[in-house]
Amino acid sequence: MTMTTDIATYLAEGCGRCSLGGTPQCKAVQQVDILKALREIVLGTGLEETVKWGSPCYTLSGKNVVMVSAMKTHCVVSFMKGVLLDDPHGLLEKPGPNSTVGKVMRFASVEEVVTHGEALQDYLQAAIAVEKSGKKVPKSSPQEKVPEELHAALEADPALKSAFEALTPGRQRGYILQISAAKQSKTRQSRIAKYTPMILAGKGLHDR
Repeated sequence: MTMTTDIATYLAEGCGRCSLGGTPQCKAVQQVDILKALREIVLGTGLEETVKWGSPCYTLSGKNVVMVSAMKTHCVVSFMKGVLLDDPHGLLEKPGPNSTVGKVMRFASVEEVVTHGEALQDYLQAAIAVEKSGKKVPKSSPQEKVPEELHAALEADPALKSAFEALTPGRQRGYILQISAAKQSKTRQSRIAKYTPMILAGKGLHDR
């Protein structure tokens, strides 16, 4: 499997991280109408479009501002420095309990994109202003150490290592924290085995 690197392929076949790409079961294929509606709004801001980690990414002077991705039941617009944004519309959420920087908006239908389109534009303009200002996100604790058991599993399985490294930093961090939380090595190994299919599918802990 080859990860998608261009927007046309993404809209037609998905991210390329699993065998469902281009089939009716592919999340991007299922949510393509929502993706296109969101893409139109984001492109209207003048941000530059590219594809990173297999999903559409929109940048300003080479810096990631937002990403758009498809889930099983909805689409997500991820604001890379969401923690620095005000939330006047009350629509921003943390993507997961371990997230410290990003914020997301979720859209389950094209109608929701239409309903919250102006709010999305407000958040996009705010995100662009933050990037232009040069503001940095608050420094968090030092990067979590990869547990020994996970390191060994990744080194022993090139496909798993490649899939893990292809995950977004937030998804990687979620797995590291969850595996590290187990006190016994046997439990950490059990969690690695449990999460391996999700990692190979390009999913985070909380992706459905």
